Amino acid sequence: MKKVGVILSGCGVYDGSEIHESVFTLLAIDELGAKAVCFAPDANQHHVVNHLNGEEMKEQRNMLVEAARIARGDIRPLSEFNASELDALVIPGGFGAAKNLTKWAFSGPDGEIRGDVENAIRSMVAAKKPVCGLCMGPTVIAKALEGTEIHATLTVGTTQQKSPYEIGAISQGMEKAGAKPVMKSVHEIAVDETHKIVSAPCYMMEAHISEVRNNILQAIDATLQLA
Repeated sequence: MKKVGVILSGCGVYDGSEIHESVFTLLAIDELGAKAVCFAPDANQHHVVNHLNGEEMKEQRNMLVEAARIARGDIRPLSEFNASELDALVIPGGFGAAKNLTKWAFSGPDGEIRGDVENAIRSMVAAKKPVCGLCMGPTVIAKALEGTEIHATLTVGTTQQKSPYEIGAISQGMEKAGAKPVMKSVHEIAVDETHKIVSAPCYMMEAHISEVRNNILQAIDATLQLA
């Protein structure tokens, strides 16, 4: 049975991992006959957001502790990540990808990436094992590979359909980081067969929950086919 690492960044779209995307990832991995192995950095989130009104709350929460809610407690600190134990890696989206795993939300492509996240992605790529980014996950991959000889084809969506986000600007940011952005709808995925990197727009586009579910199943299926 193939093992797929899943890096989470908390619990909740505005300050951690997008819950729908994370659960659909775990579901797709199971449905396709593989086993998910969840990880999260053992560190505080950038901040905590009240998901009712979008306001910042005066408290701190730990990414690993919060992500354990999604993983039902079956999760390991990212410091224990070992590419040799895994066959593939997935990074779901949510603002946590751009606030906690990187600082893209604050500084765009110039924002820093956590060293443990960068090491996890680079170790998988070096081992020629597939990596998948969902929603904002591709920006994390772009930052992890910045400065290397690998210029991955990645997508965060398309400017040709409705999105709550600046798809064009984010795509330009990934290009600045060294990636090759492509436009894809929520019904499509990008597959970089040369570098074994898969990406899907998911909630970067205006989409129904069923469309996001199907988009993730597409992406996980393609990722496992590359494993």
